[in-house]
Amino acid sequence: MLKEFKDFAMKGNVLDLAIGVIIGGAFGKIVTSLVNDIITPLLGLILGKVNVAGLQQPIPTSNGKEIIIKYGIFLQNIIDFIIVAFSIFLFVKLINRFKKKEAAKEVIVVAEPTPAKEELLLTEIRDLLKAQNASNNK
Repeated sequence: MLKEFKDFAMKGNVLDLAIGVIIGGAFGKIVTSLVNDIITPLLGLILGKVNVAGLQQPIPTSNGKEIIIKYGIFLQNIIDFIIVAFSIFLFVKLINRFKKKEAAKEVIVVAEPTPAKEELLLTEIRDLLKAQNASNNK
């Protein structure tokens, strides 16, 4: 069972997936930092010094307590998602471009079909008859 698991884990697709998950996690942290530390403050500056992450809407309830909807954090997460999705789109587009170039480089060689034994025999008979006919006409 351990050997089967090792064979499974060492397959190319599983390793590629694991590497993708690790790189994706690191990339997610970079995008989160980009959104939280650069884009959100700039967006807040454009909107008039509003702290986008701190945007929230309190909703009163019947028992006197308020429910707070933190839509600023939700906006940050939407921006995160858009950046990650767009980055993945660009990466897939780049990979597909390389695959198309590789596919264009591959030359497909179509071999002539080999004739059947009967065809070869008939061709040989034809050639012999032509040669005999040519020698008789001289």
